Amino acid sequence: MKIASQCVVTFHYTLHDDDGQLLDASGEGRPLAYLHGCGNIIEGLERALEGRGSGEVLDVAIEAAEAYGEHQPELVQDVPRNLFPDPDAVAPGMSFQGETDDGAQSVRVVAVSSDTVTIDANHPLAGQRLRFHVEVVEVRSATQEELQHGHVHGPGGHHH
Repeated sequence: MKIASQCVVTFHYTLHDDDGQLLDASGEGRPLAYLHGCGNIIEGLERALEGRGSGEVLDVAIEAAEAYGEHQPELVQDVPRNLFPDPDAVAPGMSFQGETDDGAQSVRVVAVSSDTVTIDANHPLAGQRLRFHVEVVEVRSATQEELQHGHVHGPGGHHH
């Protein structure tokens, strides 16, 4: 079976940046499974996997626009330090969930001064070309329940 819309795809991967630094990988013996065509993985990788089959191996570079998007400077802003629950504990690298007009938004702290905290709402990999090494393990038809829910369920189904 070839990878197409509404198929469940299971694959192993390693993810590197352009400098060759390892960013992520599927765990030993624990491949990633997703429902193809439902936006469960980044657009560029999904497009690269289209038409592939079990056992195929590929190396692919995904440009930022088809991965986590370009870095948007307007998503970096300074906010008053006293808006945080424990202002003295705020440090670069911390992540917070904030409420916006569009719903919940994850932000990372990139700098802290005496009065302000600089936050970044860009995805940490925004603006980066990503290099994947992928091995397709299995391709199967999705169950009706998986199609209704828009994601893969494990053995025995899935309980929400």
